[in-house]
Amino acid sequence: MEMEKVANGNHHHDVEVPLEGGIPPEEEKFLQHKSDGSKHTQFTDFEGKTSFGMSVFNLSNAIMGSGILGLSYAMSNTGIVLFLILLMCIACLSCYSIHLLLTSAGVVGIRAYEQLGLRAFGHPGKILAAVIITLHNIGAMSSYLFIVKSELPLVIQAFLGQTSTSNDWFMNGNYLIIIVTVCIILPLTLMKHLGYLGYTSGFSLSCMVFFLSSVIYKRFNIACPLEVFGNYSVSSVIQDDTCTAKFFTINQETAYTIPILAFAFVCHPEVLPIYTELSNPTKRRMQNIGNVSILGMFVMYFLTAIFGYLTFYGNTEAELLHTYSKVDPLDTLILCVRLAVLVAVTLTVPVVLFPIRRALLQLLFPGKPFHWVRHIAIAVCLLFAVNLLVILVPNIRDIFGITGATTAPSLIFILPGLFYIRIVPTDREPMKSRPKIQAACFTALGFVFMTMSLTFIGLDWTSGEKRSLGGH
Repeated sequence: MEMEKVANGNHHHDVEVPLEGGIPPEEEKFLQHKSDGSKHTQFTDFEGKTSFGMSVFNLSNAIMGSGILGLSYAMSNTGIVLFLILLMCIACLSCYSIHLLLTSAGVVGIRAYEQLGLRAFGHPGKILAAVIITLHNIGAMSSYLFIVKSELPLVIQAFLGQTSTSNDWFMNGNYLIIIVTVCIILPLTLMKHLGYLGYTSGFSLSCMVFFLSSVIYKRFNIACPLEVFGNYSVSSVIQDDTCTAKFFTINQETAYTIPILAFAFVCHPEVLPIYTELSNPTKRRMQNIGNVSILGMFVMYFLTAIFGYLTFYGNTEAELLHTYSKVDPLDTLILCVRLAVLVAVTLTVPVVLFPIRRALLQLLFPGKPFHWVRHIAIAVCLLFAVNLLVILVPNIRDIFGITGATTAPSLIFILPGLFYIRIVPTDREPMKSRPKIQAACFTALGFVFMTMSLTFIGLDWTSGEKRSLGGH
C-alpha cells in the first residue's frame, strides 16, 4: 500500500562514508566499510537478511494501494493508447527516481528519506521531507476512509437484501466512517507498537489480486450497454459509440489522469528501509528489486484499468467498485471483493498513521521520552482531521487528484533530483556532468507536472461540472 513501513529508520544517525576506489558504482555497498578481516554489518546497527524475492514483495506492497481503484476511470478519460503511454512514462520515471535515491543514499550511508533531506539542505530539508511525507500519508488515509464511506453502505445494503439506498442512519457513509474510526481504527492506533498489524500488508496485496481477478471475470459477464437497476440513472439515449473503446480521448476529466497514476506509483519513502533490510545490499541489486516491483505493478495496473474500462466504457466512475452497483447491488462476488477491500483499507489506516505520528513527535518534541498523552492526542487529532476531510470532500477523485498533483511529484520527481544534485560530490560528478543535468531536468519536470496538474484541476473545480461523479 502507499504507506510508510513500520521499520522506517528515521531516528538513526547519519554516517559519513568515504567512497572506496576500484569498486564499480553499481556494486557499491550501501554503507562502505573497511575490510580488516572482522565481520561488519552493512549499517551501523542492523544487518539485512531479507531475500531478493521478499524485498520485491515488500516494495510491490508499498506501491499497491487505493489508487488502483481509480485507474479505469483514468483510462476512460484518456483512451487506451494514451493511458498506456502515460502509465509507461510514470513507471520509467519512478525507476529513475529510485536510481537517484539509491545513489544519494550510497554516498552518505543514510537509510531514511527525511535524513537525506537533512544531509542535503540541513534542518529545513528534513522538515520539508517530513511534511511532504506526512501530507502524502494523510492523503492515503483519506482515500482509504473514503472507500469505507463509499463501499460500506453498499455492503450493508447487500446484506439486508435491498436494491436501493435508504435514509437510515446506518446507510449514511459519513456516520459509518466515524463509527469505524472510533470502534476499530482508534484502538489500533493507540497501541505503543504496531506488532501484528505489519502482517496486514500481505493481506492487502492479496485483496488487490482478488480484486483484479474479479474485474477480469466480470468483463465477460456484464453486457454493454448496461442493464441498470432502477435506483441508478443513465442516459436513456444510447449513442452509437457507447460500447466502443476509445484509443485517444481528451476531455475536462483528463487532468486527473497523471495525478492518479503518480499517486498509484508512490513508494519512494519505503525504498531505503527495504534497502536496509536487504541481504547483500548493493545498488544494482536494489535497483533490480525496484525495476521488478514497478514492472509487476505496471502489468497489474494496466490489466485492472483496461478490463474495468472495457466493462463500463464511458460509465466508469472514479471509484471502480462503486460502478458495479449500477448493474447488480446484490452481486455475491463483488460483495466479497468489497468486504476484502474494506478490511484491508481499514487495517491499513493505523499502519499509515504510525509513521506520521513518529514524524510529528520528532519535529514537535525532539528528544522527549515516550508519553501516553502525546501518543494518544496526536492519533486523535490526525483521525479527526482525516474524518473531517473525507466527510467534506465529495469525490475520491479529488483526493487522488490533489495528492497526486502535490505530494506525489514531490516524492517521485522533485526531492530525489534535488537530493542527488546536492549530495553527490562535485568532484565525482561536476554540476555540468550529464547525470547532474538529467537530475536537474527531472526535478524541473516535477515542477512542471505539479503546476499543470493543479492548474487543470483548479479549472475543473471552478467550472463546477460533473462534481458529483463517483460520489455517494
